[in-house]
Amino acid sequence: MKVLLLGGAGFIGSHLSDALVTAGHEVTVLHQPRTSLENLSKVLKSIKLIEGDFCNSDLVSKAVHGMDIIVHLIGPTLPRNSFINPTNDIKNNIFPSLSLFEFCARAVVKKIIFISSGGTIYGLPQHVPINEDHPLNPITPYGISKLTIEKYLGLYYHHYGLDYTVLRLANPFGERQSPLGGQGVIAAWMRKVLQKEPIEIWGNGSTIRDYIYIQDVVKAIELSMFTQTDIKIFNVGSGIGTSLLKLHQFLEVQVGRTIPIDFKNSASADVPINFLDYSLIKHVLGWSPQVLIEEGIKRTWNSIALPRHDSLM
Repeated sequence: MKVLLLGGAGFIGSHLSDALVTAGHEVTVLHQPRTSLENLSKVLKSIKLIEGDFCNSDLVSKAVHGMDIIVHLIGPTLPRNSFINPTNDIKNNIFPSLSLFEFCARAVVKKIIFISSGGTIYGLPQHVPINEDHPLNPITPYGISKLTIEKYLGLYYHHYGLDYTVLRLANPFGERQSPLGGQGVIAAWMRKVLQKEPIEIWGNGSTIRDYIYIQDVVKAIELSMFTQTDIKIFNVGSGIGTSLLKLHQFLEVQVGRTIPIDFKNSASADVPINFLDYSLIKHVLGWSPQVLIEEGIKRTWNSIALPRHDSLM
């Protein structure tokens, strides 16, 4: 298969690139200008690279041509900073995604995989774990953008037959996640630990989230790419809620020492609890998470800390 990964040089995209190259697929990665290619070091010689802005419609139109599957991983905003300028979120996220779908329909692309947000699209949960039938009431511009893109995918499927799958991800974590990207509390905390600084917790630590290890995320994406089904939207999560304080405990166990906490005021965009029911994707695609959070934290910590572990203790 010829696969185009939009945002393929990032955390999730680079791991997916590794898996797809290993499986023998032709992989093209479109990455934003000035993006580091370090994450792709294992496969640089085996993939095609296109540097350019996702908002450049001519570039995206040419990139889509001849592709079988598109994986849409690009997201220019984050849940918290999407409040700063919601208009930019629409301009840089929704508009170019809509153009992408138009190009894919014209090019007769077989399928689009869109990575949505299981953490923001549902808003304040009426029950947990949250299944795909839960009401959709996002309380951030970020979540609204994700929902809007999902709806446009449904429209293009209905009117033009453009097949798609939406994966509503929980909080992915693992090797290569940037501690400076504004998402990924585990990566951010590990950086603080390496620098011997207190970690930051917004609120009192009771906030509960769903954390899913990167290799499980990649497997879910692969299955969605190559499985035909009439069901178009799936949650991808662990099915387990973990509080920030519990996450802190897991990290302390792995590091082997006490990690001080700097508590901050909670943000209005934070929901108190969110974790996902993954029974639908298990039933339809045969996917379920294989790596528990403790093991995922161990693998992630070892990938960044082992070379200088002795100096940290």
